[in-house]
Amino acid sequence: MTRMRRWGAGCAVALAVLTAHVNPAHAAFGDRTLRLGSSGRDVRVLQSLLGRLGHPTAVDGIFGRGTRRSVRRYERAEQLRVDGRVSRVEARGMRRRARAAAPRAPSTTARATLASDGRTAVAPSGAPQQVVDAIAAANRITRKPYRYGGGHARFRDSGYDCSGSVSFLLHGGGLLRRPLDSTGFMSWGRRGRGHWISVYANSGHAYAIVAGLRFDTSGPGERGPRWRRAHRSSSGYVVRHPPGL
Repeated sequence: MTRMRRWGAGCAVALAVLTAHVNPAHAAFGDRTLRLGSSGRDVRVLQSLLGRLGHPTAVDGIFGRGTRRSVRRYERAEQLRVDGRVSRVEARGMRRRARAAAPRAPSTTARATLASDGRTAVAPSGAPQQVVDAIAAANRITRKPYRYGGGHARFRDSGYDCSGSVSFLLHGGGLLRRPLDSTGFMSWGRRGRGHWISVYANSGHAYAIVAGLRFDTSGPGERGPRWRRAHRSSSGYVVRHPPGL
């Protein structure tokens, strides 16, 4: 009996040692608790997931202070214990949330098209009325000039900046009650890309993708609010969408 107990205790110790010494180079995300100072492939997965969940993080495989700040923001947003560490349980929850926030694009038959004037858009057949109204609203300001701060004090203005333009579009669709700046859009709506409308924002810029077309104040061609076929890199942006769209 004593030998059995010793054997069982020995196995438990061996298992604990094995678990504690997961090789970081080969560890899969969720194999170990990640904390300040951790490094490896699983840290890169963590950083990528944080970005997909609306908390942009440099993907370098090193759990530094920036990654810890992102983890804490994620924990606060999800009402988890805020300790800046990612346990095995927290890693599983993060994967579930990332799957739920996976992008969904409209079908190829439900995409908006750029009109012949090269600046306004035509809503796709079968689009929800809110999307149709949002596109129509955006069309009304495509000849307005770019003006920093334009569209913030009031929706109707003589010129618009990036977030003022996005605010006008969303207000036209009945999706926004007051104008927001780009920082405000970082926490607006729901996390992740939407089926019809997605808003991309960081501390310095905001733009929208509606039924596959980009509404932006910058890009090739005239500066100011207009629809554009070409997409731009979303690296460093938080992506949000209106509930149900």
